[in-house]
Amino acid sequence: MSIKPQLSRFDLTMIVVSLVIGMGIFRTPGQVALQAGSPTLFYAAWVFGGVVTLCGAFTFAEIGSGYPQAGGFYKTLSHCFHPAVAFMAEWVLALSNIASVAAVAIIGAGYINPILLPAHMQGPWAIRCTTIISVLLLYGVNLGGVRMSAWVQNVLTLFKIMMVILLCFAIWHQGGVVPVTTVTPSVHPPLQAFGVALIPVFFTYTGYALTINMGGDATNASRNLPRAIFTGIGIVVALYLAINYAYCQVLGFGGLQQSHIPAATMAGALFGKPGVYVTSLLMFFSVLAYVNVYILTNPRVYYAMATDGVLPPVFAKVHSKTQVQVPGITVFTVAVLVTLFFANSFGSLLNYTMFFNTTGLILGASAIFVLRKRGHAGKDAYQMRWYPLAPLVFIAAYLYLTFCIVADDVSALPAYLAAFAIGGFVYWGSTRLWRSVR
Repeated sequence: MSIKPQLSRFDLTMIVVSLVIGMGIFRTPGQVALQAGSPTLFYAAWVFGGVVTLCGAFTFAEIGSGYPQAGGFYKTLSHCFHPAVAFMAEWVLALSNIASVAAVAIIGAGYINPILLPAHMQGPWAIRCTTIISVLLLYGVNLGGVRMSAWVQNVLTLFKIMMVILLCFAIWHQGGVVPVTTVTPSVHPPLQAFGVALIPVFFTYTGYALTINMGGDATNASRNLPRAIFTGIGIVVALYLAINYAYCQVLGFGGLQQSHIPAATMAGALFGKPGVYVTSLLMFFSVLAYVNVYILTNPRVYYAMATDGVLPPVFAKVHSKTQVQVPGITVFTVAVLVTLFFANSFGSLLNYTMFFNTTGLILGASAIFVLRKRGHAGKDAYQMRWYPLAPLVFIAAYLYLTFCIVADDVSALPAYLAAFAIGGFVYWGSTRLWRSVR
């Protein structure tokens, strides 16, 4: 059963925003401030991240417009390089996405549990229980169909955007709040401090490239995909720069360094306990939006792999009315739940998530050079004006980030490489098994 286009440009724009704005912007700025050690490097990291993200938006907009497919990220790599390369890249990206959803759900539980539970019950198991309930709730929503999931996504994303805007405007009413002025210097030299600070920055900016996985679901994909990516990324960059300015104005740079949940801390400084409670509730809804969009988009990759004979044929089955891939969303949901039992902290997941993301995105962005050379784009496809500068800037920045991730924890390098190697073995075994029974 083929996938029928159902998603409008507005739906796709909301998907872009939710793929990027999870809970990172409500958590990582404190970590970025601590790693940077100075306001100058802090703002430089966020601006640099925004510029690189725009370069990536141009790149993946052209890829998605010129080669719109269900599971477009995998299909593009398979078309431009080799199915094995595509599978290995998607393998590590799948690990990254699963870890990212688990990490964001953990952050959300950290916000909502103090409201729901007494202090003596707010341990690791309480966090797991909250995240499990949240993920299962959204799993049920996605079983109801692509349109139902998109409708829920639109409501949650608009709610999230309004929340960030309200937090930014709150600095006009900060009154007698006294920001913390004591600043903790970075433990690294400036250049290394900048690089290490970029790890959580790019974690907070990443995700939008996966929009091209919905190429088969998009109406008029060649036009709507690139426009949705541009609009969505423009919203994201503007909101990120605005809310980081608000954090520093209300909490002070030193106060931001000391806060693990700066959005709630800022609301508490402005409005007292009611502000903390309201903000925590809003953050939890932001988590729901982030988890839902990944459950919606990731199974399309499994569909593409199944049609190529890499995964079992059952993953290519799509409900004729709801367009749901029940096996695909079930496998992704179970993988997230399993991950929650092995990691109960945000920090333990961040470097692994970002390493897999950077390597996959470098490969994905490199496909633009092959597509340009082959000239396979249709007449309505978008072509960027800043080629080849934009993709080269994006790739160079992510190569630098990959180096910083490895330098920050060299001992984890064998695990990173083992993940790629396992992906290769899985591809080799899977293609021989499933293609032989087709």
